[in-house]
Amino acid sequence: MFCYQCQETAKNSGCTLKGVCGKTENTADLQDLLLYVARGLAIYGEQALAKGGLDEKYGRYLYRALFATLTNVNFDEERIIALIRQGLTLRDELKHSHGAPSGPLNDAAVWSAGKVEDMRAKAGSVGVQATANEDARSLRELLIYGAKGIAAYADHAGLLGYYDPQITAFLVEALASTTRELPTDAMIGLVLKAGQTAVTTLALLDKANSATYGNPEITTVSLDVRGNPGILISGHDLKDLSELLEQTQGTGVDVYTHGEMLPAHYYPAFKQYENFVGHYGNAWWKQNEEFESFGGPILMTTNCLIPVKDTYRERIFTTGVVGFPGVKHIPSRNGGPKDFSALISLAKKCPAPRPIETGSIVGGFAHAQVLALADSVVAAVKSGAVKRFVVMAGCDGRHKTRDYFSAVASHLPADTIILTAGCAKYRYNKLNLGDIDGIPRVLDAGQCNDCYSLAVIALKLKEVFGLSDINDLPISYDIAWYEQKAVAVLLALLSLGVKGISLGPTLPGFLSPGVAKVLVETFNLKPITEPRADIDAMMAGN
Repeated sequence: MFCYQCQETAKNSGCTLKGVCGKTENTADLQDLLLYVARGLAIYGEQALAKGGLDEKYGRYLYRALFATLTNVNFDEERIIALIRQGLTLRDELKHSHGAPSGPLNDAAVWSAGKVEDMRAKAGSVGVQATANEDARSLRELLIYGAKGIAAYADHAGLLGYYDPQITAFLVEALASTTRELPTDAMIGLVLKAGQTAVTTLALLDKANSATYGNPEITTVSLDVRGNPGILISGHDLKDLSELLEQTQGTGVDVYTHGEMLPAHYYPAFKQYENFVGHYGNAWWKQNEEFESFGGPILMTTNCLIPVKDTYRERIFTTGVVGFPGVKHIPSRNGGPKDFSALISLAKKCPAPRPIETGSIVGGFAHAQVLALADSVVAAVKSGAVKRFVVMAGCDGRHKTRDYFSAVASHLPADTIILTAGCAKYRYNKLNLGDIDGIPRVLDAGQCNDCYSLAVIALKLKEVFGLSDINDLPISYDIAWYEQKAVAVLLALLSLGVKGISLGPTLPGFLSPGVAKVLVETFNLKPITEPRADIDAMMAGN
């Protein structure tokens, strides 16, 4: 085992015995093998694209396969093995329908296995360290992690019926490229192309969400609990939430959001449900204590699952790409909605949620809502009431060093506004930071899936102020990262020309000194330092 794809990787170097995330050596190796099979499929996918096209089912498989290897998604070896088998079948279908490319084939295109023992034997030799050169390995992994994030966002959009074959074509190109020895310039070019594709993918997901559920709007979300039994839904999947709300109507069971599901309250379509009553808890890493105190069933819809405690094991369900050994799984749709009757039945037997906080929080500042307030925002900037915007989007995590983001938010001057999306907001979204001329000082655009909103807002402000360069805006970027969706968002920002991003709590462990040097020199990417020093630099426009 060797894994360094997340921010919490051991000593910012790599997990070698067991993942800090909780995955075992066997699970990590099988995920490496799943990625290896996806790369082999991509080799034949290139051949299919060259001959006219690639059926959508192959793209959707790549989305799911890559998504399943994200941090804190799937710990279930049986389901990973099933994805490996499916990938080998699809790879061979492509080989028979479109033929093999000329010349010697990479082992990923020809290796096969019938027995699980053969898979385990192979898995230990196809991981990250199979690439010997440090800089080549770093660029490959940066590309792969960006591709994983893109695949996750594309999968979200696909579940709502939105699919772009160009996204699949890029993933095929990116994965196939990692089976070849390429010049450094070509590898850097693919990394930048990943950023461009990430923008395209985030825009597609934004369209899918807003077309299906309406544009997010300013909403006050309750943190209180009611006396009814409840179901807690976490993750990111809005379609799962929609179907759960429909099935719980009239049952006497309330539905609460957790973690990245908080922004679901901002969508008009969900406000019709009287039993969609509020939000419970904080960021993903606190789920052990919060799932325990909730007392009712929990539904994990996407990433951000951590190893399950026995105290709530019988009350937690997974669905979609998420999995954990011994945890009940809700099967995928088969021509109709998912069946959540087991959760509803269990909820009726459980006590009402135990309160852990009271009050409310305000969100819903996605791009359509902020642009509707554009006149007020521009007036506040021109009057000097707002001196600077600080984008503090991204991920939260367990590192004590993430207190940095709370400190920055607390000590930013009162004439600054924080733009956020993702679970990083839990470090400051419940602080009493006030407002500026009626504009809240924390504008929450939504999930990490909604980071596109922040780019749209920045580009619109650039247009309104008549600027030629996005970096001339009074906007600083102080980004928290944890996993591969955040890598895709970072590459998206870089592709839009954003420079001077501060990243923390650490720079990624998968960046070799050589690759880090390129990013620093090209984009002025920099690690966070101390809150006061970074605030001073941001306010000075540095």
